[in-house]
Amino acid sequence: MSGGSGAPGGGQIFSIGKSKAKLFDEKTDTRTSFKDVAGLEGAKEEVQEIVEFLKNPEKYTSLGGKIPKGALLVGPPGTGKTLLAKAVAGEAKVPFFSLSGSDFVEMFVGVGASRVRDLFKQAKDKSPAIIFIDEIDAIGRARGKNNITGSNDERENTLNQLLTEMDGFGTNTNVIVLAATNRADVLDKALMRAGRFDRQIYVDLPDLNERKEIFEVHLKPIKTSETLDLEFLARQTPGFSGADIANVCNEAALIAARKEQKSVTKQDFLDAVDRIVGGLEKRSKIITPDEKRAIAFHEAGHATVSWMLQYAAPLVKVTIVPRGQSLGAAWYLPEERQIVRPEQLMDEMCATMGGRAAEKIIFDTISTGALSDLEKVTKQARAMVTVYGLNDKIGNVTYYDSSGQSEYGFTKPYSEVTAQTIDKEISDLIEGQYQRAITILKENKDKLTKLAERLLEKEVIFKDDLEEIFGKRPFEKEMQSEVSQEGTEVTPENKEEGLDA
Repeated sequence: MSGGSGAPGGGQIFSIGKSKAKLFDEKTDTRTSFKDVAGLEGAKEEVQEIVEFLKNPEKYTSLGGKIPKGALLVGPPGTGKTLLAKAVAGEAKVPFFSLSGSDFVEMFVGVGASRVRDLFKQAKDKSPAIIFIDEIDAIGRARGKNNITGSNDERENTLNQLLTEMDGFGTNTNVIVLAATNRADVLDKALMRAGRFDRQIYVDLPDLNERKEIFEVHLKPIKTSETLDLEFLARQTPGFSGADIANVCNEAALIAARKEQKSVTKQDFLDAVDRIVGGLEKRSKIITPDEKRAIAFHEAGHATVSWMLQYAAPLVKVTIVPRGQSLGAAWYLPEERQIVRPEQLMDEMCATMGGRAAEKIIFDTISTGALSDLEKVTKQARAMVTVYGLNDKIGNVTYYDSSGQSEYGFTKPYSEVTAQTIDKEISDLIEGQYQRAITILKENKDKLTKLAERLLEKEVIFKDDLEEIFGKRPFEKEMQSEVSQEGTEVTPENKEEGLDA
């Protein structure tokens, strides 16, 4: 009696090796076109050409060229890799199979490889076609590493099958594979070679002009009360990805709705940036008067030192209202530099140490409040010494491995003597900038106190307040956008957190 004819789902066992790919149907699915993809001009050009290959292959093959087998989209999270693939699906007018790398992974032996075979069989039957594998690092990791238990065999079999399908004896006629990952460093070298993924398209974080275009796209569905200055908004968001900008626009709409407004204003967008970068305001947090005074001097210390240094990012706003994890914050508008010089890094480190230096001068003691500051300067100092070769004692040497697959394993790529030198140089760099901050603040102690008192009184102060106390910055460049109480300019990387909760 072992027939099991009436077992629920018994027939499904035969479909387990079938591909789980979703076939994109241009008639029923929502269409995404290249018009919906803002910025990413270089990446867009590359993928547009892939669409052209499928629409008009003779244009390229008539000259003896071969159509590329695949393109790998690489870049940080939220930069628009999957969106680009959706746009290709919308534009190509050819069958588009979409699935994730983890769809191949199953508990049964041989299922992953079977699904790969089935996927390529379906694509060949419908060729010309495009296959899109999102998060390909789920199956494409380098083989033979960390395979202690043998549990990775199944994933490796799946990868082997994928390699064979992409470039085996059987030729794929007009099937192009697109894949996306933000972990290109862990992918197997055999997968990355030409003939499989002929093109690697790097999708980077957007620059100022690209952020402007991304804002244009995401502002279309939002009811705004005025004509927004998109360049101004783009300047508030250095280091933001496309997904972050979409989040800013959505958050601004939610903030406006919370205030029962009929439309979204510029101030709502600025509040949204503050909310995303710093976290939610927590005015109800219980802080003793002594603690509040310490926070005020800590933040005033950051503001004073950065105001006095040439290369420190211009300060825009200082607040002692608790937000997220921090109990106070200073907001900056940094220059978007492609290369950074040692003096610029030193000035930034000095401004970051200004908070602790102010506590030392005013209260003759220090607190745990400088945790995020110390973390930031330690990372910067370590990078100067071990990554960028900006230290005289260590010299023009880097211990950075861009491939992410260090040959050294668990051992350090330098001797114990060098390790001691590195530790000493990092410590000396930070200590030097701390003493420099103390010197600057001692020279401006009365102005520091005045600024802290104003901060205690108003809780939030702006660039105008600093100008009133210190006068104009001696080396102030003409700012490209005015900043006042109505316009606060903010950046995620250069927010100095105050005393951590």
